[in-house]
Amino acid sequence: MPRVKVIVVGAGSRGQTYSDFASVHPDRMQVVGVADPRAFVRRKLQECHKIADENTFDDWHRVAEKEKFADAVFICTPDRLHKDPAVALAKKGYHILLEKPMAVTEEDCTEITEACTQSGVILTVCHVLRYDPAIRKIKELIDNGAIGDVIHIQHFEPVGFYHFAHSFVRGNWRNETESSFALLAKSCHDVDLIHHWAGGRRCIKISSFGSLSHFRRENKPPGAANRCLDCSAEADCPYSAKKIYLDRVKMGWTRWPVSVVCSTSLPDIESVTEALETGPYGRCVYECDNDVCSNQVVNMEFEGGLTASFTMVAFTKEICQRKTSIYGSRGELSYNGEISVFDFLTQRSTKHEVDMNVPGSFSKGGHGIADYHLVDSFLSAVERGDPLLIQSGAEETLASHRLVFEAERARLESRVVLCGTDRV
Repeated sequence: MPRVKVIVVGAGSRGQTYSDFASVHPDRMQVVGVADPRAFVRRKLQECHKIADENTFDDWHRVAEKEKFADAVFICTPDRLHKDPAVALAKKGYHILLEKPMAVTEEDCTEITEACTQSGVILTVCHVLRYDPAIRKIKELIDNGAIGDVIHIQHFEPVGFYHFAHSFVRGNWRNETESSFALLAKSCHDVDLIHHWAGGRRCIKISSFGSLSHFRRENKPPGAANRCLDCSAEADCPYSAKKIYLDRVKMGWTRWPVSVVCSTSLPDIESVTEALETGPYGRCVYECDNDVCSNQVVNMEFEGGLTASFTMVAFTKEICQRKTSIYGSRGELSYNGEISVFDFLTQRSTKHEVDMNVPGSFSKGGHGIADYHLVDSFLSAVERGDPLLIQSGAEETLASHRLVFEAERARLESRVVLCGTDRV
């Protein structure tokens, strides 16, 4: 089949990661355009994929103004800038790979879904966890009746103490008015997984509790400075920017989170030091404009009596290493890096292994394995014109996003929300 030609709108960390598929499989994918207002990341992607100057833009609007020159668009802009390019470029006939969350309001999510449906283009939202081989195996075991009827799902996301400080205190997702609330920005993945495992049963009730803990001005140590590099209390602070970024780059580590600190150059000791002296990532975690939840629990009841509980917490050693227990009428499935099923009849546990091998840079930790399978599925769907090849299409993604909005409404209004019918 001919290569799928792709335009990357938003050349930051996610845009770079997804576009790397073209370097691993140049026979299947070609990056032919890039749009990003930041000159450094735009040029970096252009040079990596040898993109022509006439297809390199500082504004996605210029892509929409041109005659269609690719098959698909990867939209990896900030959360609040998803809707407009997604709608406009879907109407131009581009298939859309859209970074999660789909958008920051239910209305915008609905508009994106309708635009893609009416234009007849494939929409894949980057719920990358769905493409993780272990997650897919869990779904296969459930569907094959390995634990009988699913009765309860318990799912936990440990965000990680320095990950939360990086992304949700100092970083791009720290402030709801500039990005979105934490459950949407960080954990729409997880609510989507619960919805996925529920197997088409509709969620009928939802409640949620959570708040911003610890990262407040009243918890600032006495005598601490407003920036970590000038701070006398830095040595005793686990959230020190010096420890999280500068000490890592001194050891030769230039991947995430160091890779996103410098917006105008590759990270080295000098550029990271300058960024911490002047930029947002060098600020004291107790003096930021953050307002999103650091811990939250969501409780759900689905049709047929299935219940589910999801917990997100910032203050953990592990970084996004989800833990899941699914309880059924005939057995119990647990996942904590490996999948195990305990059968009530035989009283035996069985471990289920999955192939976690992927090529190139996608194998280097994080959710790179899932990233690889996400892009692979999207390209296969575009190549064959078959949206059934993706795991996170428009309508199902819209349904799981609606649960996230309902959960946050339940938290803000301190009540149980009857999903879809309880609006006030």
